[in-house]
Amino acid sequence: MRNVVRRGEVRNTNEKQIALSVLEGLRADLMYAHLKNGSRILDVADLRQYIYEMMSGIRTNALEMSDLYGNGNGHAQDISQTGHNGKAHS
Repeated sequence: MRNVVRRGEVRNTNEKQIALSVLEGLRADLMYAHLKNGSRILDVADLRQYIYEMMSGIRTNALEMSDLYGNGNGHAQDISQTGHNGKAHS
């Protein structure tokens, strides 16, 4: 896998593709983006707020999904407590 060096960091090609994809999506979103208070993004402070709001929404959704599907809240399921011994049932 080819590595790209920039600003002292080493990134592989997959990480670079992910970063480019995120930035392209952000650029497209900004054409129609509004802050939660309804105002348009006009300056860097607004952009920071927009990104913060998007990140908060992603984190909230991730927490809700992990709570919904389990084992995401620090309470890993211990299979030794469930009576399952890993062997096939006969």
